[in-house]
Amino acid sequence: MESVVKLYSLSYSNSKTYLAALLFVAGNIALPQLFHLAPQGGMTWLPIYFFTLVGAYKYGWKVGLLTAIASPLINSALFGMPAPAVLPAILLKSVLLAAGAGFMAHRFQKVSVLALLAVVLFYQVVGTLGEWAFFTDGFYAAVQDFRIGIPGMLLQVFGGYAFIRYLIQK
Repeated sequence: MESVVKLYSLSYSNSKTYLAALLFVAGNIALPQLFHLAPQGGMTWLPIYFFTLVGAYKYGWKVGLLTAIASPLINSALFGMPAPAVLPAILLKSVLLAAGAGFMAHRFQKVSVLALLAVVLFYQVVGTLGEWAFFTDGFYAAVQDFRIGIPGMLLQVFGGYAFIRYLIQK
């Protein structure tokens, strides 16, 4: 499953960058609220990362970076989730996701399930190592996304692929 797509690399001087980021941040605010209705929905489905992946892959790392930073900060300020104690780790993973997705899209100029899988594994592995080294008391606490969040990672890969393909048609 691979598609050649029109991918963008919007600059910070382009108002479309901020409009796209605003829309993806809104998605990253709404989606976690929906998933938090289920017990451990946030930890299981990792919804705060979904629109960061899509935004960075489709519109470039700058849109992704704005989305990656604003989404967790706004969610934490408005709803207390992510909790301030885990906010640095979430921000680290979000920024890694934006950078990885932006790089992969720019480098290969196409979207594929394999490319999205590589991006998700990159931000999870590197982010988990960073979380373990800097933010948690132990390895077990750092690997929670891998232990509980496999459905969320699959949602990011397959849902992200479907959503990016949908955006192509618009």
